[in-house]
Amino acid sequence: MTAEPEYVHGHHASVLRSHKSRTIANSAAYVEERLRPGMRVLDVGCGPGNLTAEIAGRVAPGEVIGIDASETVVDEAARDHGDVASFALGDVDALDFDDDRFDLVHAHQVLQHLDRPVDALREMRRVTTPGGIVAARDADYGAMAWAPGNDGMDRWMELYQRMTAGLDHDANAGRHLLGWTQAAGFTDITVTSSTWEFADPDSRAWWSGVWADRVLQSSYGDIAVRDGLATRAELDDIAAAWRDWADRPDGFFLCPHVEIIAVA
Repeated sequence: MTAEPEYVHGHHASVLRSHKSRTIANSAAYVEERLRPGMRVLDVGCGPGNLTAEIAGRVAPGEVIGIDASETVVDEAARDHGDVASFALGDVDALDFDDDRFDLVHAHQVLQHLDRPVDALREMRRVTTPGGIVAARDADYGAMAWAPGNDGMDRWMELYQRMTAGLDHDANAGRHLLGWTQAAGFTDITVTSSTWEFADPDSRAWWSGVWADRVLQSSYGDIAVRDGLATRAELDDIAAAWRDWADRPDGFFLCPHVEIIAVA
């Protein structure tokens, strides 16, 4: 069995809390109008399956398969959403499907965590029917912005960039999506962008809580300490900085994403 690739976030409950909040409205609106009853859809990097299940509802009675490299989340997705979609372990670099199998291949926040994103896009294209679409959305960490200034959050970003670079991943994937998609051989590509904003007390508390917990409890902190990039005391300070930011009435966070729809 192929070893699970290293993932800077890991699959701690603090991470899945964020993943389970994803919906078509907040994470896949750019592809919503392309969803049609009867479509065959592959959701790459499906995580706990919430978004996969919502897509399945839109394309019923079509076939929807979600794949992920983590056995833990695949099992959870199958348990919670196996009534509307199928879930399996899968490797986007070597998809276990025939050519021209799906009408839509979808990947949300996946390419930024790969060391060969262009090869992954080629493989996604291989299993897409001629005239079908590959749809991908990735954040651009380097374009994220927040106010007021916060040294601890600056340090959070510095560590994130260093850890992802150490894994040969690109935290700033959003800005590269078009180039990667062109390099994969696509010529008919539509590029859009969208954002998540956290600017009211409830959304700030939720977003800061997600990240404060990730810093302390997920693979983010484990990798930072393992690789000698930070101490546990520094991570405590970063988590506290996130919570301090959330308590500010003028606290604002902008999380930009870039999206591509590429015709196979």
